[in-house]
Amino acid sequence: MIQPMLIALLVAATLAAALCTVAWLAIRSRNMQVWLGSYLRRRRPPAVAGPVHVMFCFVDHYEPAWGRVDLETQRRRVDRWHRDYPAMASQHQDADGRPPQHSFFYPEEEYLPEHLEKIADLCAKGYGEIEIHLHHDNDTPENFRATISRFNELLHARHGALSRDPRTGQLRFGFIHGNWSLDNSRADGRWCGLNNELILLRELGCYADFTLPSAPSETQTRTINAIYYATDDPCCPKSHDTGVAVTVGGQASGDLMIVQGPLGLDWKRRRKGIMPRIENADVRHSCPPTPERVDAWIRTGIHVEGRPDWVFVKIHTHGTQERDMDTLLGAPAHAMHAHLERHYNDGERHVLHYVTAREMYNIIKAAEAGLEGNPARYRDFELPPPPGVTKWNAQTAPDPSLTEAIAGNAGRE
Repeated sequence: MIQPMLIALLVAATLAAALCTVAWLAIRSRNMQVWLGSYLRRRRPPAVAGPVHVMFCFVDHYEPAWGRVDLETQRRRVDRWHRDYPAMASQHQDADGRPPQHSFFYPEEEYLPEHLEKIADLCAKGYGEIEIHLHHDNDTPENFRATISRFNELLHARHGALSRDPRTGQLRFGFIHGNWSLDNSRADGRWCGLNNELILLRELGCYADFTLPSAPSETQTRTINAIYYATDDPCCPKSHDTGVAVTVGGQASGDLMIVQGPLGLDWKRRRKGIMPRIENADVRHSCPPTPERVDAWIRTGIHVEGRPDWVFVKIHTHGTQERDMDTLLGAPAHAMHAHLERHYNDGERHVLHYVTAREMYNIIKAAEAGLEGNPARYRDFELPPPPGVTKWNAQTAPDPSLTEAIAGNAGRE
């Protein structure tokens, strides 16, 4: 009798060990060991009395030349955004009467005036702002300084992008790192080369980095679902792995503010019906912005410590890839905004604010300064709007009949 029981226990132990091994291999294959502990230990956001203000920010690694395509393909991509984004966005508005805002992080290495002119036109009509994206490899501090400085001045002088700091006159910009490799964070050192990148960005006028989350990439940090200040160690890579939380009543520290989007596990969309998928706030055809995902982003509750009633939701995409544009400019985007406006803008439990990356930063700084009430008052708290951006006005919206006709054609190209 004892022997069969021992055999059964051994079989059970073997199966358990096998399952643990499989689970660990699955975790390692998606680099989840980097951040899973932080996810499991994270406390729920505190309960809030009164409405929760939701700052919703959509950042785009906007790469017209993605896939090394020819100029005509690039033009078609940009033209579709120039035509279809107003058609989609003009049908939606937040509590302040503004349409969805799109932050175009444009890559320096893909600069073409004609592309930026069209994107700048969207921004001038009240649909977003332009920021900086960069892909580089084996770079040097001298070349990085020259590249960013030159691009800053070009965007500002020719396309009306980027704000000047009212105190110093320096051009300020938000940043997304190409290939996720901020501060040389890949183990093999590719797609950056600078261990002092956070210091360089601060010196050049970067107000915040919006790269993260980058999971399942190995560049993902241990710190997740946070807004924090990172201090650079110029002798080591990935200095933003940890940092000091932005806090009400606190002050800026270190070298650069890191503004993260939601990161977690999605148990409703499982791989092979078993393993949960990573929820990394990426929006595209293969992971559309469903109501369930929107709810998860807001439940994550990313906020400035001490101000849980102001929630910051930053999602991202690569907006010029053909397979994704129907999602970003068509029915799935409409459904996402309709869900936000229906469920997170009742004025009692939630108030919705569509914000650009710069406006999100300004509202974060206002929270840090201890300001309260309606965060929409602080969209320009520290950095003013770029010169090429106008305030949203209903008169700038496309003609409704034209909007409906264009929307009806979306997705048929």
